[in-house]
Amino acid sequence: MANTYLSRTMGSATSRFTFTLSMWVKRSALGEAVFWNSYISNNQRFQLYFDTNDKLAVLNSDGGVDNVNLITSRVFRDTNAWYHLYVAVKSSESTAADRVKIYVNGVRETAFDTGTYQSTSNDMALGTSSYTLNIGRYGGNTAFFSGLMSHSYYVDGSIIAVTEFGSTDNTTGEWKINTSPTISSYGNQGHLILKDGNLATDQSANSNNFSIGVGSGGGLSKTEDCPSNVFCTYNPNYRGTRKDLTLTNGNTFIAQQNSGDSSVSATMAISSGKYYWETRIAQVDGTNAAVVGGMHTTEDYNTTPTDVYSENNTCGLRSNGNAHKNGVDLGNFTAATYNNDIFGVGFDGDNGAVYFWRNGTALNSGNAVITGLDMSKTWMPFGIQHGGARVTTSTNWGNGYFQNNPISSAGTNASGNGVFEYNVPSGYTALSTKGLNL
Repeated sequence: MANTYLSRTMGSATSRFTFTLSMWVKRSALGEAVFWNSYISNNQRFQLYFDTNDKLAVLNSDGGVDNVNLITSRVFRDTNAWYHLYVAVKSSESTAADRVKIYVNGVRETAFDTGTYQSTSNDMALGTSSYTLNIGRYGGNTAFFSGLMSHSYYVDGSIIAVTEFGSTDNTTGEWKINTSPTISSYGNQGHLILKDGNLATDQSANSNNFSIGVGSGGGLSKTEDCPSNVFCTYNPNYRGTRKDLTLTNGNTFIAQQNSGDSSVSATMAISSGKYYWETRIAQVDGTNAAVVGGMHTTEDYNTTPTDVYSENNTCGLRSNGNAHKNGVDLGNFTAATYNNDIFGVGFDGDNGAVYFWRNGTALNSGNAVITGLDMSKTWMPFGIQHGGARVTTSTNWGNGYFQNNPISSAGTNASGNGVFEYNVPSGYTALSTKGLNL
């Protein structure tokens, strides 16, 4: 969401003692981030958030006294995963630890670094006309959440079981979303937002709609990446020694403003199958400064690369048109390009080959540009900026966007997985959890 947030002014709640929160989130950046915040001042607030140490926390402050303060012992630093966050508050429970229950992916959190529970007489800091409900930021206009959100529920006055919002797959053990929980009443202030492209519009019967606030570099867009189909992105936790690349827009946009060589790997790896993605070179200072279709092996990759041409077990196409494999220059396949040219990348993991397209036109007469990759190894996409400054690239892994800009016209895609600017070649699909399991 990146400095984007949703907010609405609350009225009187059905109950300030009993309610249920449920939402799915995918992190793009680590550090403090607030998902749900009912706020009138620093001394009067309730919030669900990750703290500066990436631990999940629930806080209720009443008159400056933190009568609820729960901070988990474990951390949450996976930027590829969707987390299902669930909180049930019922102040009347006789056991203090049952008054605020936190679940992540269907499992109750029971180990806390800090564990302060309210008394049975404490209500929560929400549910009056003077409070602002914020989704994606702290009410003081800080601690913005950077990433993706989906299916945000607030049930005012009732406890809805966590098993209404998800279930465990009997085969994989994965916690899967249930998009149609049984909720008889949302109460006065309850809502359901961020579902099926209905971003700020309440999908409950309450019409408790939100306003969208956009800060610098922000924007709110529908994405194909969702709890039931996770798409590849770049991974801020897996970078080369130089970490001056800026990652934004759900970790699909790479910007570098300093000279030198920087790299960042993706979140998914390939050992077989055929996958397609698109990278737009938005700005290049120097004709060899960016790489599209960069791939490295997970087994032997040097985490301090200088470029694809100088590393073994890597391959890619530089922005001057030269392709490289395992440190060998394979020749030039297209003129130096930038100015928003879009390169399609087709990685054939069944035959160890990589194909490229420029603005929909195949390079090398439609033949593979790179061949003979060792598919006994596992290959992972990566982005690298080489040498010059002011380099920006944006990758569409199948979400249908380059940065905040939707594609101009969707190409065909027989797999039905992902939305791209140009036609997806036959037999290829998006690099996502659904694509990996086709």
